[in-house]
Amino acid sequence: MATSKKKKWSKKDLEHFKSIILKKREELLEELEYLKEVSMESTLKDASGDLSTYSFHMADQGTDAMEREKLFLWTSRENKFLTYLNSALDRIEKGNYGKCTECEELIDKERLEAVPHAQLCVPCKLKLKEQEG
Repeated sequence: MATSKKKKWSKKDLEHFKSIILKKREELLEELEYLKEVSMESTLKDASGDLSTYSFHMADQGTDAMEREKLFLWTSRENKFLTYLNSALDRIEKGNYGKCTECEELIDKERLEAVPHAQLCVPCKLKLKEQEG
């Protein structure tokens, strides 16, 4: 629910939200680049045989596999978040950013600043969680 009865955000507000999204996107891309580097190091280490020698105990190999799995899951999560941010940028460009997809009211500015890719206002999000839970 919006703090006023505006139908859409002003250009100044949209620029503000866009800058938040772009900053989060830049941080996320840096994180993904780091994760890619860590993944490549792990893959190169595997290929060199360091992780496959018999001197390693099964527990060490299991720990390494678990770490690679965590890295994969984290990268997947970050890529999903990147998709959400890109979608929010698209909505800004198309002029439908910041409107709740359920009730069609403007989403509170505070919510969009905290969760710039949000598509539901807080009341609709809570209602959805109640229905799911």
